[in-house]
Amino acid sequence: MDLTISVACTDILDLTCDVLVLKYAQAFYGADALVASVLTPNRLETISPRPGKHTLLASQGKLNASEVLFLGVLPLHQFDYGQIREFSAYALQVLAREAPNAKHVAMTMHGVGYGLDERESFLSQLAGIFDALNANIAQPSLKRITFVERNHGRASRLQEILDEQLQMETVTGERKELATASPPSRIANAGLRSNEKPHIFVAMPFNEELEDVYIFGIQGPINSAGYLCERVDMAIFTGDILSRIKTRIETATLIVADLTGSNPNVYLEVGYAWGKDRPTLLLVKKSEELKFDVRGQRCIVYKNIADLAQKLEADLSALR
Repeated sequence: MDLTISVACTDILDLTCDVLVLKYAQAFYGADALVASVLTPNRLETISPRPGKHTLLASQGKLNASEVLFLGVLPLHQFDYGQIREFSAYALQVLAREAPNAKHVAMTMHGVGYGLDERESFLSQLAGIFDALNANIAQPSLKRITFVERNHGRASRLQEILDEQLQMETVTGERKELATASPPSRIANAGLRSNEKPHIFVAMPFNEELEDVYIFGIQGPINSAGYLCERVDMAIFTGDILSRIKTRIETATLIVADLTGSNPNVYLEVGYAWGKDRPTLLLVKKSEELKFDVRGQRCIVYKNIADLAQKLEADLSALR
């Protein structure tokens, strides 16, 4: 199959394609919530497929995609790397039946918005595409798959992964995949046993002010050291998401906690890690922000992102 896989940095409502594929994790989040509200304002209950089911809707000009496919998946706290891989394979299988003439399919990336490792999540989603292609369950008409990502930094990182993993070349301004019979080994293994890979759990707030700190000062060094980098935004989850937080803390090689801003959820996660005798590495930008119960613990005080990355890299090297 002559298939092009690419990343588009744009708004989900603006991308022109035949079918836009989104998940319904038994509730709406992010892009799927936005698209559902545009398609069926005040009637979201009409788009609520159970896991393993789907809903295909014509956009009727409300967005640039001709049709939108909502796939029912497990609740978000259970939708991990393996389910992401299954999602993209199943999406192509459903489209082969429901939209056999679709040439251009778009989808968003899953996982990173609720704490999974960015790279591993994307590789898992790519692996599912290869699963569908190798099993010959994707429609023959399919010519392009586009990952839609609004965040410029993340879109660039995803494109770098494509360039690295799929050996892409630039042809007349477009990204075109070189002939390949099977996925690279890193993609082939993604999602199969990802939860068993060594990971570092990061406790820190999800906010724009700290996003570059996380991406460049923490995530970069952790991935470079060979670990998955995970964090969970406790502010937007309730109920069973706490079970995943606890599990990933309990199984983490290390917990890295940025105490800048004295966020209570971060302190809660540190306290749980201590209660489970998990090794922790504390970070803070200003030492005077530390609360009394952590002031006696070793803490990396960093001046800026570059300083943090350098110090964290040194600590992780010693850990290895």
